[in-house]
Amino acid sequence: MHRRKIAAALTAVTAASLLMAPQAQAAAGFATQDIQWQKCFDTVPPGFPPGAERLECGSFTTPMDWNNPRNGKTITIAVSRTKPADGKAKTAIFTNPGGPGGEGRTLPLLYLSRPKLSENAEIYGIDVRGTGASGNVTCGGYDTLGSTDPRDRSKANLDLLYAGMELQAKFCQTKSGELGRYITTDQTVKDLDLLRQVLGRKKVDWLGYSGGSWMGAYYATYFPKTLDKIVLDSNTDFTAPWQDVFGDFGMGFERRFRVDFLPWVAKYDDLYHLGKTGEEVRQSYERTRAKLAEQPVTLPEGTYYPVSLDAVLFQNIYSKYSFEAAASKLAQLAGSTPALMTAQASFPDAPLATQLSILCNDTKFRGDRKYLERDAAADGAKWPLLGYYQIMGPCAYWDRPNVNLKRPNGHGVTPTLMVQSERDAPTPIEGARKAHAGFAGSRMLTVKDEGDHGIYGFDNECVNDVVERYLIDRVTPPRDLSCPGVPLPEPGQGQAGPLEQARRLAVQLGW
Repeated sequence: MHRRKIAAALTAVTAASLLMAPQAQAAAGFATQDIQWQKCFDTVPPGFPPGAERLECGSFTTPMDWNNPRNGKTITIAVSRTKPADGKAKTAIFTNPGGPGGEGRTLPLLYLSRPKLSENAEIYGIDVRGTGASGNVTCGGYDTLGSTDPRDRSKANLDLLYAGMELQAKFCQTKSGELGRYITTDQTVKDLDLLRQVLGRKKVDWLGYSGGSWMGAYYATYFPKTLDKIVLDSNTDFTAPWQDVFGDFGMGFERRFRVDFLPWVAKYDDLYHLGKTGEEVRQSYERTRAKLAEQPVTLPEGTYYPVSLDAVLFQNIYSKYSFEAAASKLAQLAGSTPALMTAQASFPDAPLATQLSILCNDTKFRGDRKYLERDAAADGAKWPLLGYYQIMGPCAYWDRPNVNLKRPNGHGVTPTLMVQSERDAPTPIEGARKAHAGFAGSRMLTVKDEGDHGIYGFDNECVNDVVERYLIDRVTPPRDLSCPGVPLPEPGQGQAGPLEQARRLAVQLGW
């Protein structure tokens, strides 16, 4: 019996080795390539941070399918970096802005204002597979989200809503072609570790926001010996399926809306004239939304429907510094102020296609149209601001490839620092706490009385100090910590948080 067990174990090890051999051989072959670094732009665009001329761009080649690298099909991954002015880097940090599907090459620019980080580390920005200047996927420009009001639960509107989701899945998968099936976290983290090898680094660090917390946790799970320090800011519950993560979406935004945004607008009623209490402001929103359902309003930047108003609020309550833009637009649409706002920036189709590919390919979706109808009705009743919206709805109709992700548990991974605000809207603290509990060795830095999404690298010096002590001084907090949040600003003090700054710079560059 003993010898049979040994033989069985040896057979299993041999089989596993044979299965891993193609990936290992592929990685070894691709790791010998050189990245031809060059300046990202000849002239620094106006408004870019001091030192932006240091940003370098390049690319490398990776297998399209890491699980079958011998088929010879490859894609290109676009990357950027900043280096310390003296060329002496203590570490290399890979960064990711989230999404999933966010373009990452402008992210290193944000840390030029953090000299302790930027003068001690090579900082890398990455357009992950599917998006940006890397090998792209697309939905052919089709986007059903916002095409009809999900609050309308009539049968005719539900037919439109869910037929649109089914069509979304078909557009994305048809237009993206073969590559779409390989836009997964499994494939992406292998690209990341190839980048590490191409750079000749034994180990690298990770700094990821939002969906970048998911990616960082999986990168650490797949390659625990090659990540040294890991910062996950504004955390998904990366120990659960994507469907569980997005199940808390409506709750998180409703809390941010009611606890932070509405009272803030009411505080400045002399400016916005939307109500003197949070509830009065909420009723102004509901009245304006109903008015737009009866008669849409066309402004120079476009036409506003109920879903357009929801989108304004959705986009502008990630950061406290965007409250002013949301309140001004709501007041304008309510008929209180004549001032026109700057048009919202538009984003390419690749981030949407990459997001849906990752969400629908990575983890199984539970349920069909009947489930979606019940789930939206239940969430909408509890969290009317965004509870009716179902970003993952197309996944119910997705032809999912055979993807089986390893589940992150933190075992064998370096102690990880998780940064989380109490009222984060898109990645609520409830999910972050579950991930913290299920990821061995992690430390949670909770930002009290705060709701911003993406904290490190901006205006919270307590958070900045803890993160930089961890990344640069290599001091891991011995236990969970907390920092106070930053008070809500007065009107006229608008700034952009780190993730919004990165997006604006990318739009300005046409990336």
